[in-house]
Amino acid sequence: MNDITSIAFLTSVLAAAIPAGTAILYACLGELLCERAGVLNLGVEGMMLMGALGGFAVAYHTEQAWLGAIAAFAVGGALASIHALLVVSLRANQVVSGLALTLFGSGLSAFLGRDLVGRPAPASFGKVAVPLLSDIPYLGSILFRQDALVYVSYGLVPLLWWFVFRTRPGLNLRALGENPATADAMGLNVAALRYGYVIAGGALAGVGGAAISLATNPGWSENMTAGRGWIAVALVIFGTWNPARAAFGAYLFGGVEAGQFRLQGAGVPISSFYLSMLPYLFTIAVLILASRETARRRIGAPAALGRPYVREERG
Repeated sequence: MNDITSIAFLTSVLAAAIPAGTAILYACLGELLCERAGVLNLGVEGMMLMGALGGFAVAYHTEQAWLGAIAAFAVGGALASIHALLVVSLRANQVVSGLALTLFGSGLSAFLGRDLVGRPAPASFGKVAVPLLSDIPYLGSILFRQDALVYVSYGLVPLLWWFVFRTRPGLNLRALGENPATADAMGLNVAALRYGYVIAGGALAGVGGAAISLATNPGWSENMTAGRGWIAVALVIFGTWNPARAAFGAYLFGGVEAGQFRLQGAGVPISSFYLSMLPYLFTIAVLILASRETARRRIGAPAALGRPYVREERG
């Protein structure tokens, strides 16, 4: 390829990487809030599926995409509240609870969405060009000719970064994940705060599902998230619990996903099976490396992540 063709190819890949990574980004930011509070949520995939279904179903019947997004937010939060009840109040194993919710969300969404499979979307988030900014050479077509959910995510990333690292509530959030006993001694209601962050994280995962069913791939099909919830969990580790780094990881995954289709379209002699495996091999590698206790300490994992908090009796 000549230089002009190469630039055009790269621009098209980057422009496709943004929406492809946005669904993962929402789920990733939700999981980041949850884990910063000390709660591991492996039910993200189920919450994304239920959000995708709930969002599409409401948009289908009301013909309002924004109502669909709000419904996805509510459905994801409702499913996350079950996880919060199990792991915060009942102190159930967080891994088992998360896996159970993934299975529950996958099965329930498949059952409830049977009649919606293959139906056209009467309302969805189309691409909207931002005046002036969309005319910037190359950068404009990559960043500013996207759908509304992408633009919302642009603001959400710096907002969460500022909240986590520059505010007093953010400091309290980090204390929940590092040392909940100290947070309790400071007068914080550990259980209530963990409930709030788990539900908020699940709600964002639901919006991530809606970003697929209402934007990048309008419609509903069984298991349409295709493992993106698991990718989001891995990217939280990859991003070292930092919203900005997590966004980079989400867009990187989106770029790999978008690039594989364009490489196949360009006739590159690589098996589509190998190209499809690359993002998931990357995810598996991250999880393996981060599962070691020494690696967890080195990358700054919240010290109390995955451990239930039992408040000691006070005299």
